[in-house]
Order: sequence, then structure tokens, then C-alpha cells
Amino acid sequence: MPSPLEPARHAGLARVAQKAARMEPDDAHGLDERDLAASWLEQFERWQAEFTAAGAHEPTAMVLATAASDGQPSARTVLLKGVDDRGFEFFTNLDSRKGRELEENPRASLVFPWYELQRQVVVVGAVEAVDAARADAYFASRPYGSRIGALASRQSSVIADRGVLERARAELEAVHPPGRAVARPEHWSGFRVLPASVEFWQGRANRLHDRLRFRREADRWLVERLSP
Repeated sequence: MPSPLEPARHAGLARVAQKAARMEPDDAHGLDERDLAASWLEQFERWQAEFTAAGAHEPTAMVLATAASDGQPSARTVLLKGVDDRGFEFFTNLDSRKGRELEENPRASLVFPWYELQRQVVVVGAVEAVDAARADAYFASRPYGSRIGALASRQSSVIADRGVLERARAELEAVHPPGRAVARPEHWSGFRVLPASVEFWQGRANRLHDRLRFRREADRWLVERLSP
């Protein structure tokens, strides 16, 4: 017997298909070497500002890919919390899967999936830990609930049910009520991806996309066009 939810589900899928059709790349907006900023940082900030202006829900969301020492990869979405000419910063529980993998194999790739503008930015590079002062400053800037959550969650570990988290949160809120300082735990800090390459990908018609890559070579950055 068909589910009463089937019509709504099919209507939802139709809307997704219609949106995808509207996002089919065309040649109205290409990426030419003459229009590229002088540095990867300037180009990234320009594109991120344009994505934000387009009404993006999470303009700092990025896919972080890491790999264990045996080569097994994993990926997840995290939020960019800082970018400068050194690289891209994010914060996490060091005991999480990504934290453990970055300890074993300090290399990563980032993807900024800016679908609404038919763009993506792909970063590849080594990873370093941020210093304690930077981690402390960012942790202190987080909302109260997020700081409690960082203490309550043993990220990536198996738990029996949702109640485990709720009980841990309640216990911590009793110890650290709102308005009282919540210190950064030792197992929580940040990383910085130091780019060896930053690729700017612009969708074009017929899968003939524009791909321009800044690649570090010794003490300078080269700009290269990649075949799609």
C-alpha cells in the first residue's frame, strides 16, 4: 500500500530536480586568468564575499578530508573559523576521528562547495596545530551552549543513546552555570591547513569548466590552468 507521504516526497524530489536544472552551468560567468586576483587569498575572499552576498546559508562551510596512517580516507563538513596568508583554520575535538587522523597524518584537503554560483574551491596542503592562545581566544568567543557541548561530547565515540549527551550536558551546566567561565578542555583545539595549492573551479557549459590553480613552488606561487 503506498505511503501517504509518497506524493509529498515525489513533489520534493521534483523541486530538487527543477533547482538542479536551473543550476546547469552556462557560459555567462567564466573564470579568466586576466580576472584572477593577484593572490589565492584575495581571490578566495572575493569569491566568498560573492557567495555570501548571494544569500548562502553557510558561507563558511567546507568539506574536510583527512586520512589515517593506513591510507583510509574520511570526510566531513566543518566550519572555517579564520583565513589569512598562512592558511585556513578550523577547530575540533582532538580525540575525534579527524583529530586522531591529523595526528597520524598531518595532511588534508578542503572543498568549499558553492553550488549556487556553480563554483568550488579546492585546497590541498599540510596541517599544523594552532597555538594555545589562539585556541583559548576562539573557545572563549563561542556561545555558552557550544562550550558546554564541547565538554559534554566524546566526539566520534559510540554512545548508548541521546540520553548520554543530555545527562552530560545537564551535569556540566550545574557545574558551569551561565555567566561563569568555561575553560577550554585540553582535548579541544584548532588546526590550520597550509595550502600547497588552491584551485578555483567555475562551472561552464558542456562540462568544459574553468579550473585555475595557485600552486606553491619554493617561495612563489604559480598560476596554472587545468583541463576539466
